[in-house]
Amino acid sequence: MAVHYLEFEKPIADLEAKIEELNLLSSTSGSFDAEVEQLRKKADQLRRKTYAALDPWMKTQVARHPQRPHFVDFCEGLFTDFVELKGDRQFGDDQAILGGLARFRGAPVVIMGHEKGHDTQTRLTHNFGMARPEGYRKAVRLMDLAEQYGLPVLTFVDTAGAYPGLGAEERGQAEAIARSTERCLTLGVPSIATVTGEGGSGGAIAIAAAGRVLMLEHSIYSVISPEGAAGILWRDGARARDAAMAMKITAPDLLDLKIIDRIVPEPVGGAHTDPAAAIQAVGDALAEELTALSALSPDQIRRARADRFYAIGRMG
Repeated sequence: MAVHYLEFEKPIADLEAKIEELNLLSSTSGSFDAEVEQLRKKADQLRRKTYAALDPWMKTQVARHPQRPHFVDFCEGLFTDFVELKGDRQFGDDQAILGGLARFRGAPVVIMGHEKGHDTQTRLTHNFGMARPEGYRKAVRLMDLAEQYGLPVLTFVDTAGAYPGLGAEERGQAEAIARSTERCLTLGVPSIATVTGEGGSGGAIAIAAAGRVLMLEHSIYSVISPEGAAGILWRDGARARDAAMAMKITAPDLLDLKIIDRIVPEPVGGAHTDPAAAIQAVGDALAEELTALSALSPDQIRRARADRFYAIGRMG
């Protein structure tokens, strides 16, 4: 797959294009190894410098990067014996949220997450990760199953928001989101949510109201998209950058506000530059959090989760 460069990565793209050009010339005009090595070092230094100083709008672009690892990648990289469970037993199966039973480092778990897709066909199949009511009702069904058998619940959040279409509203989108959020908050088993890309509005929190909430370093998590906020505040979606700068949507901001509990570092250049390393980092963080939560009783888990959410927004 061709490398996709973001707008602010143009200087890096120019350097790497020059490297590619010299590599091609090496096959016909002699070796340029020294020049290539020098350019690679320069590109690496520039990437490190750029990613060490990302503003919220840049992080928004990274969170939406089309080559960023999605749920199917985390599923393949972290879990074994995955058995997908489909349907909400009321209307149908929503492929924007996938989930089922699996083993995480040998232990049985229930997993679920938003799937955006990687190309045109899969993006249409998964509706760009924007779930309909049946997706959230499927999530409730999976959480009920986890509660029944005492299995931890691991969720992976990556959505611009719930699908706003007429059919979804007619089938009770708001009620389905509320029921899913409620089920997250009442679970007596360990639950960990990881924001892997874009955590947008109720469509995200419906499966993110967990006992522990983690975020990849360059992910975002917000009540509304920057474009949506700009449209409401200034009636101008083009001011999305201004909205992103003001909304406190990045992982460090949300950690300070105690909305999330932990930041998972990404490889230099973002998770899309080394998906395997990013997935491994998430797995290590999940293992640590699960170990801590597994020592708690169901009542302690519910109490700790309630205390965690009641504390959000309180001063002192």
